[in-house]
Amino acid sequence: MNYKQWFSAHHEGRLKGRYITLEHIKPLLKSYENVMEISTVGCSELGKEIPLIRIGKGKHVVLGWSQMHGNESTTTKAVFDFIKFVAQKDFFQSEIKLFLDHYSFFILPILNPDGAHLYTRENANGIDLNRDAQDLSQRESIALRSVFNSIQPDLCLNLHDQRSIYGLDTGAASAVSFLAPSANKERSLTKSRELAMSHIVRINRVLQDILPGQVGRYDDCFNANCVGDTFQMAGVPTILFEAGHYKEDYNRENTRLLLFNAFLGLFGFKKLLGKSENFNHYFNIPQNRVNHNDIILRRVLLKGYDALVDIAIQYTESLVHAEVGFIAVIDKIGDCDSTFGHREVDVKGCSLLINSQENIELGQYVNTIVIKNNESDVILLNK
Repeated sequence: MNYKQWFSAHHEGRLKGRYITLEHIKPLLKSYENVMEISTVGCSELGKEIPLIRIGKGKHVVLGWSQMHGNESTTTKAVFDFIKFVAQKDFFQSEIKLFLDHYSFFILPILNPDGAHLYTRENANGIDLNRDAQDLSQRESIALRSVFNSIQPDLCLNLHDQRSIYGLDTGAASAVSFLAPSANKERSLTKSRELAMSHIVRINRVLQDILPGQVGRYDDCFNANCVGDTFQMAGVPTILFEAGHYKEDYNRENTRLLLFNAFLGLFGFKKLLGKSENFNHYFNIPQNRVNHNDIILRRVLLKGYDALVDIAIQYTESLVHAEVGFIAVIDKIGDCDSTFGHREVDVKGCSLLINSQENIELGQYVNTIVIKNNESDVILLNK
């Protein structure tokens, strides 16, 4: 059995979809309480506990945190995939023992349980925790900093999701992105930053074997209010993970496989013999661009325009009855030649009726799209 086969057969099936809350992970924490050290390191602004898991007893200390933004749950799924992998006793036991002996991996699987419950980026007070690194005004921020100060990690993993608007100059979607945050506004190559870059180089090599040409590099503008920048300022190598969009996978069940493999690469499960980890190779990873929409309708005949236009549609997310729904919204009307669609439809010069209306405007919600004068020709919005 290889790692991909293990994942296909054994990944953590109790977590799926985009809506992941503390209530979803409590049964998982319970199932591991006799296998791993699990503690509570604080509480949210609404009093929900913030759990901490420790995996391994090694001298190399790694701290990771997921769902700092409550509506960014893909990395939480991947974390529990990795935990299940390490906890099982049937496969890869020599490799797992080496990991457990070498590393102490501390992970906060859901730093913002209030935001996760509400399916919002911010916490219950409307504060973006990733802009609270200096003020430490929120209980969740204080809990993370307390763990950081207590365990004094050698490496930090800041685990997030990115929107489907990100892609690469090639036109490919950015399925996963990474960043070694800057430690100052000059974006200097400090020792800790170079080390973070070398780790990303190793992870990227693993992912290129799985999904070549779809790994991106995030912008490294410095912001001392961001947690990753702050920890990098403190001399601790920090890696930002960003789970992105992959082939109509709006629930990001395929992206979690990429992140699982990223963890394997980071922690040395996938050996890269003969491969250097020169940090300079980090700059060969292509920069993320804001150049994608979920749907682009090409060559539309639209009332009030002299030439054929493109119509770009973007999904917004909405929590309804404990499920995340995707609502289509008109994002752009005009020339979208520099933008790529995750799905593209050539209307071939026809007119459209959107929501049974010929008039179309920016920001309009889209329920139905049909070809005018041929209303049996429906353009589907399914994801």
